[in-house]
Amino acid sequence: MLRTATVLVLLAGLLAAPAFGATKKVGVGDNWFVRASGTPTVTVNKGTKVTWQWRGESLHNVTVTRGPAKFRSGSRTSGRFSKKLTRPGTYTIVCTVHGARDQSMKLVVRG
Repeated sequence: MLRTATVLVLLAGLLAAPAFGATKKVGVGDNWFVRASGTPTVTVNKGTKVTWQWRGESLHNVTVTRGPAKFRSGSRTSGRFSKKLTRPGTYTIVCTVHGARDQSMKLVVRG
């Protein structure tokens, strides 16, 4: 009986926990994040790994200018940059090569 109760408690904990290994991909193109127009908002759960994938030919970076935590990728023309988001809140992300007016996005991390 104790063994069954222990298994049930463990299963309940696993079902309540956020999905392990959750990943969200974000495109980085020539002067845009996600899409070519507007300031997109991407929403993820706490613990999600966000991966920015370079698709353009110009130099770009991913830089948090406002939010609960700061992070920054290096400037590059290709490749990927990933960050596991553990602090809930709204992040303003820009490419500092092109500036917030030309290349920005919002990232909302739900607790």
